[in-house]
Amino acid sequence: MIIVKASKDSEAGVMPPQEVFDAMAEYHEEMAKAGVLVDGNGLHPSARGWRIQWSGGKRKTIDGPFAETKELIAGYTIIKVGSREEAFEWASRFPNPGTADGSIEIRQMFELEDFEPSVEVDRFRKIGMG
Repeated sequence: MIIVKASKDSEAGVMPPQEVFDAMAEYHEEMAKAGVLVDGNGLHPSARGWRIQWSGGKRKTIDGPFAETKELIAGYTIIKVGSREEAFEWASRFPNPGTADGSIEIRQMFELEDFEPSVEVDRFRKIGMG
Protein backbone atom coordinates (compact mmCIF):
# COMPACT_ATOMS: atom_id res chain seq x y z
CA MET A 1 0.00 0.00 0.00
CA ILE A 2 1.31 3.41 -0.97
CA ILE A 3 0.06 5.91 1.59
CA VAL A 4 0.03 9.58 0.60
CA LYS A 5 0.67 11.66 3.70
CA ALA A 6 -1.50 14.71 4.29
CA SER A 7 -0.23 18.26 4.00
CA LYS A 8 -1.52 21.64 5.14
CA ASP A 9 -3.01 22.08 1.66
CA SER A 10 -4.75 18.69 1.56
CA GLU A 11 -6.16 19.28 5.05
CA ALA A 12 -7.42 22.71 3.92
CA GLY A 13 -9.27 21.04 1.03
CA VAL A 14 -6.99 22.56 -1.60
CA MET A 15 -7.09 20.37 -4.68
CA PRO A 16 -3.79 19.64 -6.41
CA PRO A 17 -3.08 21.54 -9.62
CA GLN A 18 -3.96 19.98 -12.97
CA GLU A 19 -0.38 18.87 -13.63
CA VAL A 20 -0.41 16.78 -10.45
CA PHE A 21 -3.73 15.17 -11.46
CA ASP A 22 -2.28 14.47 -14.92
CA ALA A 23 0.85 12.86 -13.47
CA MET A 24 -1.21 10.75 -11.05
CA ALA A 25 -3.57 9.63 -13.83
CA GLU A 26 -0.64 8.65 -16.07
CA TYR A 27 1.09 6.78 -13.24
CA HIS A 28 -2.06 4.87 -12.25
CA GLU A 29 -2.79 4.04 -15.92
CA GLU A 30 0.70 2.53 -16.22
CA MET A 31 0.08 0.40 -13.14
CA ALA A 32 -3.33 -0.69 -14.46
CA LYS A 33 -1.80 -1.69 -17.82
CA ALA A 34 0.91 -3.64 -15.96
CA GLY A 35 -1.79 -5.45 -13.97
CA VAL A 36 -0.51 -4.35 -10.54
CA LEU A 37 -3.10 -1.70 -9.60
CA VAL A 38 -5.72 -2.90 -7.11
CA ASP A 39 -7.24 0.39 -5.92
CA GLY A 40 -6.44 4.01 -5.23
CA ASN A 41 -8.17 7.16 -4.13
CA GLY A 42 -7.81 10.50 -2.42
CA LEU A 43 -9.41 11.23 0.93
CA HIS A 44 -11.36 14.27 2.05
CA PRO A 45 -9.74 16.42 4.75
CA SER A 46 -9.92 15.12 8.33
CA ALA A 47 -12.43 17.89 9.15
CA ARG A 48 -15.00 15.72 7.35
CA GLY A 49 -14.06 12.59 9.28
CA TRP A 50 -13.99 11.19 12.78
CA ARG A 51 -12.10 8.70 14.89
CA ILE A 52 -13.34 5.98 17.15
CA GLN A 53 -11.02 5.22 20.04
CA TRP A 54 -11.19 2.57 22.73
CA SER A 55 -9.79 3.05 26.20
CA GLY A 56 -10.48 0.85 29.17
CA GLY A 57 -12.96 -1.11 27.04
CA LYS A 58 -15.04 2.01 26.33
CA ARG A 59 -15.62 3.51 22.91
CA LYS A 60 -15.28 7.24 22.26
CA THR A 61 -16.00 9.15 19.04
CA ILE A 62 -13.86 12.18 18.18
CA ASP A 63 -14.79 14.50 15.33
CA GLY A 64 -12.14 15.95 13.01
CA PRO A 65 -10.23 17.97 12.13
CA PHE A 66 -7.15 16.43 13.66
CA ALA A 67 -4.15 18.56 14.59
CA GLU A 68 -1.16 16.43 13.61
CA THR A 69 -1.14 16.75 9.80
CA LYS A 70 2.01 14.63 9.52
CA GLU A 71 0.09 11.68 10.98
CA LEU A 72 -2.84 11.93 8.55
CA ILE A 73 -3.46 10.23 5.23
CA ALA A 74 -4.55 12.19 2.15
CA GLY A 75 -4.84 9.21 -0.19
CA TYR A 76 -3.68 5.71 -1.01
CA THR A 77 -2.82 3.35 -3.82
CA ILE A 78 -2.92 -0.41 -3.39
CA ILE A 79 -0.74 -2.51 -5.66
CA LYS A 80 -0.22 -6.26 -5.85
CA VAL A 81 3.29 -7.17 -6.90
CA GLY A 82 5.55 -10.18 -6.62
CA SER A 83 8.34 -8.76 -4.51
CA ARG A 84 9.53 -5.96 -2.27
CA GLU A 85 11.86 -4.87 -5.08
CA GLU A 86 8.96 -4.53 -7.53
CA ALA A 87 6.99 -2.54 -4.95
CA PHE A 88 10.02 -0.29 -4.46
CA GLU A 89 10.33 0.21 -8.22
CA TRP A 90 6.69 1.29 -8.56
CA ALA A 91 6.74 3.46 -5.43
CA SER A 92 9.93 5.17 -6.58
CA ARG A 93 8.05 6.43 -9.64
CA PHE A 94 5.11 7.84 -7.64
CA PRO A 95 4.58 11.51 -8.60
CA ASN A 96 5.01 14.20 -5.95
CA PRO A 97 1.48 14.39 -4.51
CA GLY A 98 1.75 18.11 -3.77
CA THR A 99 3.11 21.26 -5.28
CA ALA A 100 6.17 21.49 -3.04
CA ASP A 101 6.93 19.10 -0.21
CA GLY A 102 5.21 15.73 -0.17
CA SER A 103 5.62 12.36 1.41
CA ILE A 104 4.48 8.82 0.77
CA GLU A 105 4.82 5.78 2.98
CA ILE A 106 4.94 2.23 1.68
CA ARG A 107 3.58 -0.60 3.80
CA GLN A 108 3.08 -4.26 3.05
CA MET A 109 -0.42 -5.53 3.70
CA PHE A 110 -1.06 -8.86 5.39
CA GLU A 111 -2.57 -11.61 3.28
CA LEU A 112 -4.58 -14.46 4.72
CA GLU A 113 -1.72 -16.82 3.87
CA ASP A 114 0.44 -14.92 6.40
CA PHE A 115 -1.68 -16.32 9.25
CA GLU A 116 -1.85 -19.83 10.64
CA PRO A 117 -4.81 -21.78 9.21
CA SER A 118 -7.87 -21.32 11.41
CA VAL A 119 -11.65 -21.15 11.37
CA GLU A 120 -11.38 -17.34 11.51
CA VAL A 121 -9.10 -17.20 8.46
CA ASP A 122 -11.60 -19.39 6.60
CA ARG A 123 -14.40 -16.99 7.62
CA PHE A 124 -12.48 -14.07 6.09
CA ARG A 125 -11.91 -16.10 2.93
CA LYS A 126 -15.65 -16.90 2.66
CA ILE A 127 -16.60 -13.23 2.71
CA GLY A 128 -14.09 -12.44 -0.02
CA MET A 129 -11.31 -10.85 2.01
CA GLY A 130 -7.66 -11.61 1.40
